[in-house]
Amino acid sequence: MSSLLSIGKSGLLAAQVGLSTTGNNITNANTPGYNRQVAIQGDTGTQYQGFGYVGSGTEIQAVRRYYDNFLATSLRNAESNQASLDTYNNQISQIDNLLADPTAGLSPALQDFFSGVQDATANPASAAARQSLLSNAQSLASRFQDMSARLTEISSGVNSQITSSVNEINSYATQIAAINNTIAGLTTDQAAPNDLLDKRDQMLTELNKLVKLNVTPGDNNMLNVAFGTGQPLVIGNSAFQLATSNSPTDISRVTIGYQAGNGAFSELPDSVFTGGQLGGLVEFRDGAMDKAQNALGQVAASLATAFNAQHVLGQDQNGDLGTNFFNPISAYVGTNTRNSPASTAEVTATITDASALTASDYSVDYDGTNFNVTRKSDGKVTQINPFPQTAPQVIDGVAYSISGTPAAKDNFLVRPTYNAASSLSVAITDTTKIALAAPISTAAPTTNAGNGKISAGTVDANYLTPGNQITSASTLTFDKASGTLSGFPAGQDVTVTVNGTPTVYPAGTPVPYTDGANISFGGANFAISGTPADQDTFTIGPNTSGVGDSRNGALLAGLQTKNVMNNGTATFQTSYAQMVNFVGTKAREAQISSTAADASVKQATDAQQSVSGVNLDEEAANLLRYQQAYQASGKVMQVASQLFDTLLSIGN
Repeated sequence: MSSLLSIGKSGLLAAQVGLSTTGNNITNANTPGYNRQVAIQGDTGTQYQGFGYVGSGTEIQAVRRYYDNFLATSLRNAESNQASLDTYNNQISQIDNLLADPTAGLSPALQDFFSGVQDATANPASAAARQSLLSNAQSLASRFQDMSARLTEISSGVNSQITSSVNEINSYATQIAAINNTIAGLTTDQAAPNDLLDKRDQMLTELNKLVKLNVTPGDNNMLNVAFGTGQPLVIGNSAFQLATSNSPTDISRVTIGYQAGNGAFSELPDSVFTGGQLGGLVEFRDGAMDKAQNALGQVAASLATAFNAQHVLGQDQNGDLGTNFFNPISAYVGTNTRNSPASTAEVTATITDASALTASDYSVDYDGTNFNVTRKSDGKVTQINPFPQTAPQVIDGVAYSISGTPAAKDNFLVRPTYNAASSLSVAITDTTKIALAAPISTAAPTTNAGNGKISAGTVDANYLTPGNQITSASTLTFDKASGTLSGFPAGQDVTVTVNGTPTVYPAGTPVPYTDGANISFGGANFAISGTPADQDTFTIGPNTSGVGDSRNGALLAGLQTKNVMNNGTATFQTSYAQMVNFVGTKAREAQISSTAADASVKQATDAQQSVSGVNLDEEAANLLRYQQAYQASGKVMQVASQLFDTLLSIGN
């Protein structure tokens, strides 16, 4: 009877464990990270009774956790990608909305500014038109500044989120290391703490949403966690700590690295942070964010540089040569805080050429012998030659000046356009200082016998060289016998360009006349056409009555449609449009990828839940099954008790 009673008891206990396990599944059906469990039964062996072997009952061999590592890893990877894309999408949509705004964007302000230039050119003597031009210029500068401020605000928000993400990563790493230690202490050859395993997996899931992980098994049921290209985060029961710090070359930029116990900071490259919220933030900052800020600054710097270059070639209402219309823009130069204390080297960078200017950042490095300037967008290296310098060296439209005594491995970060939009400002406040006129004038006397004509004349940058300015009129005389012009200023060579081919004639020598050829000396340019008669004269001299002249204004207005940027391939408007198109395309790509990532997460979740998820219908059926088993085992024990009572009554 004792065997039957033991069999019934073992069945009763097994059913009780089954009921408890099923009940636990039901109550945790909505618990994040919970993996369903099942009680695994086995028989307790048989006993030989002479006629054969008789079973002795059942026992619970284990409470198994239904977990598929492949499916769990696939789900974590999908969620990491989803978090990265969602973060990127949320950030880039802010820039997309800013740049593409039809009223608050840059395009309307650019159009208004050049409309003001055109109005002032049409009415050069009008103080009202000149004041309107200044007002539009100030509005344009304010628009650049406002847009740059908004981009800087977004960038600061990214820095804050990066810091917050790193703190969360450290917290999860510490918790995972601690739970690793606990799991190792509770794990036996026969069983493992399922609830702690679930809790650890849920921590990994949340951590993986911050940065993509690589999880590998360790000793005694512990897990090792790494990210990037194998950078460790958790090894067994030890956690590594990440930290953030200001970039050594740009205090407005946050970098990420390991924090040692002694407080030392070891910076990690941005490329190791992929996937998850942190990966999305880094990708956005290093890609679309930097490109948008640099491209906006490139438009601002190119506009200021090109407009100034033309404005200084004009003449204002006071009869003086023009000055800078916009304040000159200097590139940002960040001296690496890790440079040798013995170094006294200093780098300055000034934007000089709007056409050659790029939207790239540059690294300036001293190798112990030479300074090398590396364009970060494509890695192109240009050597500063000679060094020490005798004059600034222009690279991609930026003049580099290096002074002091460098030390090996000195490093500087040059960002020519990053702060250009925020620093754009109007230099002129007096409307009479707007140089709409040209500084030279030409004339052909009415007494000339021939039909020769002379163009109005323009000047180029050479005109600004000291000694080249025309202070008195020169009379050019045509000699029919020799077919030459004479009377050019003494001491200045004359260049005649015919069909694009220039020919230089030394100072003091007669210059052959060619119908329609461009003639230049000392930066002054004009053309004589037609058939002049013998001894016909033409004059070129200073513009002494240029109040109503707007030749330089027309050239300033023409900058709107001139291919000034990107080596003469884009206007200000088209360059800005390219930036808007780039950001818009990236934003659209992010939206599409985010939608696809959502579908991938759903698919991975369904696959994982098909194995590890709790099916309430299935558990309800199991509940009835274990209930019946419990009742049946109880019935076995009742029968055993009745049989035992019968035996006792026979003995009496």
